[in-house]
Amino acid sequence: MSVVLAVLTSDPNLLKCELARLEGQLTLQVEPRANAVGVGAYADGEVLLRRLSSDVGLTAASLAPPNESGALVFHAGRLPVGMSLEDSTQPFRSRAWLFAHQGALHGFDRLRASLLEELPEFLRWQVKGPTDSEVAFAHFLKHLRGEGRMEDPRLDAEEAGRLLVDTARELERASAQAGAVRTSTLNFVATNGRILVATRSGEAPLYYTRLEGTDRCEVCGITPETPETQPAVMAHRRQRAVVVASHVKRTQGWVELTQGTALAVSEDLQVRHLPGL
Repeated sequence: MSVVLAVLTSDPNLLKCELARLEGQLTLQVEPRANAVGVGAYADGEVLLRRLSSDVGLTAASLAPPNESGALVFHAGRLPVGMSLEDSTQPFRSRAWLFAHQGALHGFDRLRASLLEELPEFLRWQVKGPTDSEVAFAHFLKHLRGEGRMEDPRLDAEEAGRLLVDTARELERASAQAGAVRTSTLNFVATNGRILVATRSGEAPLYYTRLEGTDRCEVCGITPETPETQPAVMAHRRQRAVVVASHVKRTQGWVELTQGTALAVSEDLQVRHLPGL
């Protein structure tokens, strides 16, 4: 099973600090060892993707982009030998959107052609690899486009979450109609840099936590004794973030999403649970 992590923060300058606070709480590699490791973030409104080596020890802090970013999506998984890492390493991007999928759509080999046929032509051409995850992303974009919200900066988190739920529901229905007898695992995370949405569908758990302001930061060398006259102290005390993760080492402080539900995190970091499949 692959690993997924997503962060939405109130202060893009402090994303690296938020990631450092997660050290010791997350597992970023599971067996079999990932060969496709990627992280997506934002810089000046542009989406930036990096492929990381699975041969080096991954830490939460090492995922931080070199620039400030209000959101981040990480995924580590294993692709079959011969499959293009360039085309199929997650997260996937399209315009302002980042998307990652943990799990598998059962019966996908039988469904791929019909699922591609259901896409608008420009989205069909965006699918470069053979994975179910990339096709799932294209169907989410199809739902956004159908509502005229694909590039809408006013899109709210609840609406995006509902469309992500619709995507998972549509794919699960297609899987069942194709004869799959087991429920697919469709744990999705998606962000446009302003909002964050996630679904949990299937047995694999998905968790979230809130990070509130702090008076400690190893990255910036801040302690409770640091004078409040330093601007960084107040910035760290005001900072907040919401983190979604598939693999946590201990569940204390984390909330497990109920199977078949979704999470919507607004621009002001309000968290709402949505009914799902």
